[in-house]
Amino acid sequence: MSKTESAAVPARGTTQSPAETTRAALVQAALKLFGRQGFDGTSTRQIAAEAKANIGSIAYHFGGKEGLRIAAADYIVETIQAIAGQTIGGLPPVAGASAPEAARAQLFMALERMVGFIVASPRAGEIVQFVLRELSHPTAALDRIYEGVFEPTHRRICLIWEQATGEPAESESTRLTVFTLIGQVIYFRIGREAVMRRMGWQSIGDAEAGRIAAVISDNLGAILAARKG
Repeated sequence: MSKTESAAVPARGTTQSPAETTRAALVQAALKLFGRQGFDGTSTRQIAAEAKANIGSIAYHFGGKEGLRIAAADYIVETIQAIAGQTIGGLPPVAGASAPEAARAQLFMALERMVGFIVASPRAGEIVQFVLRELSHPTAALDRIYEGVFEPTHRRICLIWEQATGEPAESESTRLTVFTLIGQVIYFRIGREAVMRRMGWQSIGDAEAGRIAAVISDNLGAILAARKG
């Protein structure tokens, strides 16, 4: 488990009631199955079996399968907000003559931590699969993920980019550049199998993620150097 991921995991010794345990198991089962099979391709019976829960507990806790999809989206928002909070949300504002260099350091740190979670964390795989399904066929679940994760995270990185380069945070160029920076990290998750085959890796763990982070950092450094020229 990566250092970044550990922040989103409940502390040891935390106890849940049987109802809370069942609810959490159903959300995890839905996240996994909706991501792999799609919403329409997954039955409530399959979800209950995966969660080792009574099928009636889905209606009891969520009102039905659609409510469970929303709960899975909310879980993603909570998880990513915790990661983003460590990565960029908690970074102090910078000012003065050293502001650009400090902001650049924040960008490098943010990308490194993104790689640590998105690429190396086992939990990220199911989250990404679920989100990709939602991006292909948008529902209210995607609205919650966009409003809770995508937009605020992107805006925050754009603001750091402005501090680092002087380019306006909401300019088209800045927004597209930030999408590019995030996109290269996400590729190593969605293209995981292709990457492992081409690189001759048996898995992508912390060591491999470190190598990926080093290359992505080099790419960021090249982009920033071009802005100085």
